[in-house]
Amino acid sequence: MDCPPWLRLVLVLAVVPGWAGAADIEGRLEAAGSGAVVEVIDGDTVRLDDGREVRLVGLQAPKLPLGRPGFVEWPLAETARQALIDLTKGRTVRLAYGGARMDRHRRALAHLFVDADTWVQGEMLSRGLARVYTFPDNRTLAAEMVAREEAARSEGRGIWGHSFYRLRTAETVKRDEGTFQIVEARVFRAARVRDRVFLNFAKDWREDFTVTIEANRLASFVAAGLDPLTLEGAQVRVRGWIKSWNGPMIEATHPEQIEVLAGR
Repeated sequence: MDCPPWLRLVLVLAVVPGWAGAADIEGRLEAAGSGAVVEVIDGDTVRLDDGREVRLVGLQAPKLPLGRPGFVEWPLAETARQALIDLTKGRTVRLAYGGARMDRHRRALAHLFVDADTWVQGEMLSRGLARVYTFPDNRTLAAEMVAREEAARSEGRGIWGHSFYRLRTAETVKRDEGTFQIVEARVFRAARVRDRVFLNFAKDWREDFTVTIEANRLASFVAAGLDPLTLEGAQVRVRGWIKSWNGPMIEATHPEQIEVLAGR
């Protein structure tokens, strides 16, 4: 199976010593001004002195309750928040966009940079204090972020030393409905049925783990060099929210959600 271009970049970044510099990363984005961080809300959200609330795009840090009734704090949530405090609070950060600029909560969706050499997203991932969490309209730098996440996971840093965040399998993910997970498993069958592509991970598609892709999104996968219909037999790593639809299911909306694991 040919390795898609974006995956080749992941593999290169994972084996070459060091990372692309913060200046190089920042240069690939659209500058969006700067501001001083006056509050760190959680491990992926800050407030600036001009009143803007900024969601660190591309990340999902461990979640704090933040006033939500009945919400159970995720392990290491306060550790992630403290790391972001150490990186940004009281300091001037530069904002840069790589896709959609604002979410439904009116938060800016930006990458943050401190001084000349710190890309905040990259630092949080390298410390193992966040997972990569991309969207169809915010995919820029996904390969670089996945590479940093993989390096932290391989060394058991931060969240990757805690069972709460372990990679799921097609079997264990059955207990995780309603949560965001990364699942590593081998595709048993790939097929298109009317307006969807289905990646099944066992014989019983009515109960076992499945990845679905709407047909109108296939073009973006193929353009990235990843044709889902060629993945039968491939070992993959898929990230997304676990829904219940004939068993546990992840809906893949963009190619960065699926990594083909070379040589596995």
